[in-house]
Amino acid sequence: RLEGFFDQFDRFFLVNADHVGSKQLQELRITLRKTSEIVMGKNTMMRKAIRGILKKHPELEPLIPKLIGNIGIVFTKGELKDVRDIMIHNKVPAAARAGTLAQCDVTIPAGPTGMEPTMTSFFQVLNIPTKINKGQIEILSDVPLLKEGEKVGSS
Repeated sequence: RLEGFFDQFDRFFLVNADHVGSKQLQELRITLRKTSEIVMGKNTMMRKAIRGILKKHPELEPLIPKLIGNIGIVFTKGELKDVRDIMIHNKVPAAARAGTLAQCDVTIPAGPTGMEPTMTSFFQVLNIPTKINKGQIEILSDVPLLKEGEKVGSS
């Protein structure tokens, strides 16, 4: 199948599919169905298929070492920029999972929380300064939780 796509489509690019759910990938495939194909698979199988067509397409040799990790190939007949824009438009935020690296800095902003005063012990355990104001807990100052690139813990 991969070999046929290199003949059928005149353009392609690599995508990193870390933290992309199957539902999100399915919706993306449906959106791109008319102009593009997304190939996700075992890297060893993709490398083997590419090595098998190197005589026909020698320009693909630099692609082989880049097939590391959760990589997919997007084939298209359209403009690469347009396909990329569609993919970025389909990007959805996701909650951090324990064990992954933080994608950005995470900070709890100062201000009212909307939580009842009975929940103050929760913030005391986490050493977050609070006060009770108008019947709800208010955080006194911004509290940095994670810096970009740090490992997310279970708490």
